[in-house]
Amino acid sequence: MLAMFSKQQLQLVAAVCVIILLMYNIHVFRTCPEGPTSAVPHEPRQSIKSVFSPPPSSGPCTCPKDAVLLKDHFPKDMYDEVVKRRAKEQQQHKARTTTVLSSLLIAAPNSPLQYPIQGFTVRPLTSTLIPGLMLHAEERTSYKVSLKVSKGVLTTGISPAGVTIKADGEMGLIMESSSLVMLNDLLATVSYTSTVYHIFTGDLAFFQFENHKAVFPITIKQPQMPVLYDMGTEISSQVTIATKTFLRYPSVKLLLSSLRRFYSNIKVIIADDSFEPEKITEDYVQHYIMPPAQGWFAGRNLAVSQVTTKYFLWVDDDFVFTEDTKIEKLVEIMEAVPELDMLGGTVQGNQFYFSLEYEEGEEMEGGCLNRKSNRKFQQLPGYPQCSFASGVVNFFLARTDAVQKVGFDPKLQRVAHSEFFMDGLGSLVVASCNHVSIGHQRRSNNKDSARYQHFRHPPASDVDFKLRLHFFKNYLKCVRYG
Repeated sequence: MLAMFSKQQLQLVAAVCVIILLMYNIHVFRTCPEGPTSAVPHEPRQSIKSVFSPPPSSGPCTCPKDAVLLKDHFPKDMYDEVVKRRAKEQQQHKARTTTVLSSLLIAAPNSPLQYPIQGFTVRPLTSTLIPGLMLHAEERTSYKVSLKVSKGVLTTGISPAGVTIKADGEMGLIMESSSLVMLNDLLATVSYTSTVYHIFTGDLAFFQFENHKAVFPITIKQPQMPVLYDMGTEISSQVTIATKTFLRYPSVKLLLSSLRRFYSNIKVIIADDSFEPEKITEDYVQHYIMPPAQGWFAGRNLAVSQVTTKYFLWVDDDFVFTEDTKIEKLVEIMEAVPELDMLGGTVQGNQFYFSLEYEEGEEMEGGCLNRKSNRKFQQLPGYPQCSFASGVVNFFLARTDAVQKVGFDPKLQRVAHSEFFMDGLGSLVVASCNHVSIGHQRRSNNKDSARYQHFRHPPASDVDFKLRLHFFKNYLKCVRYG
């Protein structure tokens, strides 16, 4: 029979057949976005594990050559027991600070599912409408979607005729309809109610249509009331001066005298852990007497705890105010950049600052911390005299509530400064400026000078204690001071 056709006719028939097959395939893929029927071999769809998975472990961190290995500062007979206790505390810390909201979510390509990807927050035990749920699909005889959560229940509005609902009011919800419009109208009424009371946690919602799967986060959070400070119009209603003293009353008196030359009625809070306290009865001064020799950070905690203004200016007791100590300039920047928590100045021209580089490290070993002196990050936008840093000198203006949340560890009595900024890393936004300065008093001898120097230069055992504290409290493997 083929002999009846010429060669040219056979080629024409073959070409027509190819065109018909191509048109058929195009029709199949347009009407079935998920792919051909199961009778035709095809690549498997992306599994839910690849859509929702925890971020990969970072692995062990690397300690610089000159870093201090903290485990070397423990007696061998106590190290193993300390490691066990530390591991337990670390797991409890993670339980308090980590939720499913930290999970890595990857969106599948070309999904017909519409859903919220950020910002969907609900109150604990409160029904909340899920915004933006919708299905975009080509024409079918039936449309079926499912939703599933683990820490709440899903409910819908009144089901219109032509829509079937299964498991309404449970953790899983299935809806099916021959009308895409009706299905989307019902999706717009779906609400989520958490069944777990927690002030800040989260849930994951799994949304599916045929082989298309999506996951979106639900934040469960108790709203916080704002805590605002009335700034007033005077610097005295905006800033409190805070300091800590120990055996240096002549220095404190000189500090106060220099302050009053420029700020006559600003409040000063003094934390004092001297052995034989002397009364300081000046106006606008609150003098708090502590048990003797409680230390640097305990005194800082006490002083800052009594601040009632939005900001406090920290000064050492042997500083001296000068014409260049313009507190208003620091307040102006803090008010203009409300994300800032702390602004450091200079002490007699010394603009000391440093950066902290932290790697979380491997689960059992702990992290690595590298402190780099005289290292800063970027310039503060709009203020070329200021740059972001991790820590600053002991002359700084700070947001009171932000510092109170971090606190000063009273275990650190003598060897302490960077440690506050280590505890505040990732919480405090810090910058250093060079246009506001304070002076430093000359060293003077008095009856307590020798006694003060004895405490000023602590024994090596205090350094060992601090390093052991970093090992446990900050879950560190090593620290480099540079």
